[in-house]
Amino acid sequence: MAVNISKGGGVDLTKGTNLKEAMIGLGWDTKRYNGDKDFDLDLVIFECDNNYSCISDRHMIFYNNLRDPESAIKHSGDNRTGAGDDNADDETAFIKFDNIADNVERIVIIVTIFEARENKQNFGLVDNAYIRMVDNETGKEILRYDLREEFSIQTGVVFGEICRKDGGWRFNAIGDGYNKELADFCYDYGISVR
Repeated sequence: MAVNISKGGGVDLTKGTNLKEAMIGLGWDTKRYNGDKDFDLDLVIFECDNNYSCISDRHMIFYNNLRDPESAIKHSGDNRTGAGDDNADDETAFIKFDNIADNVERIVIIVTIFEARENKQNFGLVDNAYIRMVDNETGKEILRYDLREEFSIQTGVVFGEICRKDGGWRFNAIGDGYNKELADFCYDYGISVR
């Protein structure tokens, strides 16, 4: 049975489990729609050191860089509308824990809205947003984090992070909203945007 966690909560991913590969799934629906543009949420992952500095440009995993150099994290690709089965993940990424580079201490999971400012979109227009982790070998859901807060003006959310802890890994649910887009988060994590 999956553990449901809330903002500020955490789950030890290695205690009592032999987790080798996890699937991170992001899902969302739109409550309202404003304008003629699709509502495009993007799953973005930064592989960072303990100072929240991304190891390299190639360790930022998103729709334009689908895997890191070690093939530890692989993004499945961009869903530009959130359309599809209501019970299925809209975007996914796969993490092979044994392949993660030794200097990666934190894996930060962020969701942004593509061209949010230009399209006058924000997370106040999003409903049923969640992130979940599934053991990719067994198919069992390990944890689920339902984002219930209203982010009426925010355009980016730090959902959570996976951190090294005592020789294993731990997921911490963060759930902090920001009025930022992808380029702003790149700057925060030390990635230059050209």
